[in-house]
Amino acid sequence: MSEPWLSVIGIGENGLHGLSDGSRSALAHAQHVFGGVRHLALADVGSRGLEWLRPFDIAPVLALRGQPVAVLASGDPFWFGAGGSLAEHLTPGEWQAFPAPSAFSLAASRLAWRLEHVHCFGLHAAPFARTRPVLHGGAQLLCLLRDGLAVRDFAQWLTQQGCGASAVWVLEALGGPRERIRQSAASMLDFADIQSPVAVAVQVAGPLGLPQTPGLPDGSFAHDGQITKSPIRAFTLSALAPRPGEHLWDLGAGSGSVSVEWCLAGGTSSAVELHAERVLNIRANAASFGIAHRLTVHHGATQDLLTGLPTPHAIFVGGGFDMALFDTLQSTAPAGCRLVVNAVTLETESALLQLHAKHGGELLRIELAQATPLGRMRGWQPSRAVVQWSVSL
Repeated sequence: MSEPWLSVIGIGENGLHGLSDGSRSALAHAQHVFGGVRHLALADVGSRGLEWLRPFDIAPVLALRGQPVAVLASGDPFWFGAGGSLAEHLTPGEWQAFPAPSAFSLAASRLAWRLEHVHCFGLHAAPFARTRPVLHGGAQLLCLLRDGLAVRDFAQWLTQQGCGASAVWVLEALGGPRERIRQSAASMLDFADIQSPVAVAVQVAGPLGLPQTPGLPDGSFAHDGQITKSPIRAFTLSALAPRPGEHLWDLGAGSGSVSVEWCLAGGTSSAVELHAERVLNIRANAASFGIAHRLTVHHGATQDLLTGLPTPHAIFVGGGFDMALFDTLQSTAPAGCRLVVNAVTLETESALLQLHAKHGGELLRIELAQATPLGRMRGWQPSRAVVQWSVSL
């Protein structure tokens, strides 16, 4: 197409007065204008206005392909906005974008916060636990929330996490005539008549937060004893070498602790577990650590589920490994995929010795002992030895 048919326009609470000349021109030429009720009123588009269907649905926009169409979004359409969702279904020449200052930018400017140091979250439909990985003393958070009730719920959730002393700013209708900013401690927040759109800024005071090194304490996880223990998990994650954007197959996942730490490092994971009660533990752990959007749990036998999983960059087998599974993984996984297997039984150890002799890789025997009471003194209590094989398929 010679000209874009779709214009994605960011609009603020100051309405038409805050739009650039390009935005106003694109809006004036649009035959159809999509937006929320508030957006359409701010832009004063009259009968051309078409309200977004809920939940967010791009089909009505795509149905008008080729006609002059504008989509209104809050602030920057490509920061927790409609822009990315639309662009996935369009070629570059079909659309143009006119971003306005985002709510994050406006909030940071009001509080004199350096935006590059701030953690930003869109929590309209996401759980509050999404913020847990960055909840540490001194952290600055900017969160977009659905409404006033969500603001109060978020303050209560922060208090339950031990962050009740955190300073919280409630920033309403930034950039427009209704703008209002109020501050409170999270544990004391009880503001009435909070108006949308609303953002919340948090200066975290409270717990130390999650360590950034692998091997989180076992007590952080829901489990039935079937968990890769903290020191072994640190060795395992070191061998798996997680990187942001990579996908893990966690086979025989147990509590899902390896998957959780992989996802905290920025990746995604498919956790496969045969036992129903452990599946529940994995889901609980994913929710607790705020990475449920990154960790998908599959209930069933490993061999039955592999073909339906996303392509992995790395594979961890914590239980149920044998030669047949290795053959399947070798034929299924892409070249260069990293495989790490932990063995505690003689049978699995024997298989790993054979595979190491044939395929190479690294073979590691991990023996640990912990000081425990022994009468009136202390002694070493050995843990079960773990043999770990890591190899590139």
